[in-house]
Amino acid sequence: MISHVFIGITEHARAHDFYTAIMNELGYVLKFCYPEKSWSGWVEKGTLRPIVGIGKPYNGEPMNVGNGQMLALLAKSRATVDATYAKAIALGATCEGAPGLRPHYHPNYYGAYFRDLDGNKICICCHESEG
Repeated sequence: MISHVFIGITEHARAHDFYTAIMNELGYVLKFCYPEKSWSGWVEKGTLRPIVGIGKPYNGEPMNVGNGQMLALLAKSRATVDATYAKAIALGATCEGAPGLRPHYHPNYYGAYFRDLDGNKICICCHESEG
């Protein structure tokens, strides 16, 4: 269904390092990195798509955060949600909702929310029951 998502950034090296750490926690691997274009992208190991990409806006205009937009990334376990959220916060992300159950979505929804270094809202979530 989805080919790729693209997250706007202001500074490639900083964002690349941040997202590399986040994607490593989730078990995703780097598919490409083009510093000269300010683009990087990750995929789930063994797959070609979907790609989660970062980069400066193609039109050359300044990056800005959309209201109501959010990228939600799947984690294999609740412990992975916790670890990824902790890594993001340690790297300078800001909290938008600490890890925990969100039963108003469904009984097993476990998620955490943060804003990356450029203010983009990111969710890390697991839909599986614990254990």
